[in-house]
Amino acid sequence: MPVIRLIPEGAEFEYVPGQTLLELLAGMGVCIESPCGGRCTCGKCKIRHKSGILPPLGKEEILFLSQDEQDSGIRLACCVVPRENISIELIQNDADNNALANGFVPEHIFEPMVYRKLCKIEKPSLLKQTPYAELLAGADQPVNLKTLQRMPVAESVCTAVYYDNDLLYAKPQNMEGSLYGLAVDIGTTTVVVSMVDLLTGEIIGSATCLNAQKSHGLDVLTRISFVLENPESGVTDLQKLIVDDINELVRSLCEENAIDSNRIYDITVAANPTMIHLLLGVSPASIGMSPYVPVFSSSLNLPAKEIGLLCADVCRLYCLPGVSAYIGSDAAAGAYVSGLVEEKGSALFIDIGTNGEIVLACKGELIACSCAAGPALEGMNISAGTRAAPGAIEDVRFELGSFKLKTIGGAEPNGICGSGIMAAVRELLDAGFIRKNGSLLKETDLNEDDCRRGHLWAEGRARGVMLRSGSAPISVTQNDIRQVQLAKAAILSGFCALLEIAELKMADLSRIVVAGQFGSHLTAESLVGVGLVPAELSDKIEYIGNSAHTGAYLALVSKPARTAMENLVPRISYKELSALPNYEQIFRKCIDF
Repeated sequence: MPVIRLIPEGAEFEYVPGQTLLELLAGMGVCIESPCGGRCTCGKCKIRHKSGILPPLGKEEILFLSQDEQDSGIRLACCVVPRENISIELIQNDADNNALANGFVPEHIFEPMVYRKLCKIEKPSLLKQTPYAELLAGADQPVNLKTLQRMPVAESVCTAVYYDNDLLYAKPQNMEGSLYGLAVDIGTTTVVVSMVDLLTGEIIGSATCLNAQKSHGLDVLTRISFVLENPESGVTDLQKLIVDDINELVRSLCEENAIDSNRIYDITVAANPTMIHLLLGVSPASIGMSPYVPVFSSSLNLPAKEIGLLCADVCRLYCLPGVSAYIGSDAAAGAYVSGLVEEKGSALFIDIGTNGEIVLACKGELIACSCAAGPALEGMNISAGTRAAPGAIEDVRFELGSFKLKTIGGAEPNGICGSGIMAAVRELLDAGFIRKNGSLLKETDLNEDDCRRGHLWAEGRARGVMLRSGSAPISVTQNDIRQVQLAKAAILSGFCALLEIAELKMADLSRIVVAGQFGSHLTAESLVGVGLVPAELSDKIEYIGNSAHTGAYLALVSKPARTAMENLVPRISYKELSALPNYEQIFRKCIDF
């Protein structure tokens, strides 16, 4: 059979011809970005062909790849069906792990669910034949099989590890070293795992990766469609991808910190409802069709080994509670972390991402909605879009007739991430490249001596603005602008709808809390510049970072915080925007910049 060789890893895989390179790589456990789910419509699944024979470039590849990319061997994995021995190079940048895990952490009581204590056992006697399990766990407490199999007997002293009041583990004599837990944030795009010392609450380290499910689409609806199109294996395939992602991050954290994964006793997860369903192997099909009802939304506490996570045999898996099909535990955690319950005035919480979740606090009430912002604001579905990684353009300035680009890490520009596309549209609006309705000016709209003329380009029906010319040009196209415009309208219309329900005006808000991995990189200047927030509210914007990850961390180290989040969820009233009688009118008002 022919072989695919990965460079520089050196790994080789035999394959049976007939599938696309994207499908073959996914089957080998190698996942690359494919927002369109392998439909040849996004141009993101780029690899570099190093050796061997591949079919000629297809029309889709010619459409998406620049001449320089074509000349350097770049191909689109979903458009290529290999048949010979080939060598390829994966093109992928690493994100900043710390940035993805950072966020505001409110004051909390340190009281993890998992704890240990040194127990002195009163040895049984002929007169008092108390079973050893009862001596450690109590007469009425359930004990799992693994614990019974390892129960120390005939010992006067042992160390017992408890989950709340349930005995998890017992070991003769004193147990040295720490106990560990994992705080996990499963985003549609990115997965973050933090290793936490349960004796101190210290985060030992964090690791992140792209959600491997991206090979079947970048948004939840595309992944739900994959499940519906593959009823026999869709859920299982997607579950395996996310479990493998988490396990790989756990392995790297254990290796880097010399930690035995068998000392991981608690795992907490925050995620949107679709991601939680897929993690547990539960079909999310009902989330994708009216009336949009999840299979479950309450918190769940399960044996972590049941889904194959890398941890101790007796480790618990706790999934934070969600609200509805599109307001998950990530948003509920954000509402708690941002302090909406204690809000005395009116405040708005927004987690900006592929799925935008909004919670409004007003007069002690909490109402929420979800808006399909799409992946554009995270740099996806953008012609030159890329992850927030070294070389990605994160800020743009139009000064003295030219564009000044700031990249992550100061590296050579290789694409534009979410904060970059927002900054670019902000500058294009401010400089008059874009009309209020979102349409780009044409060269014929400008005077001959107008400095903007040199940045405009047109090829057939395609038009755009050149941010960077040369051998590796980077543009913002008319379609990119429309993508941002639609995302902005989706979020802003959610704001406005909730305010209308509560009979409030924007000026009544005392705080606008912005959360999310992407949201933390958005400046107030960009939020105001593209019209997401009125200028007069710019000084009321607060950033709390990745509040979903913070919620998972708090659930791990603070039993009171876990309880408070569970008590918060029933107080959140969910509003389905599409069911509001005047939502279409609200959306139309929000579409213009």
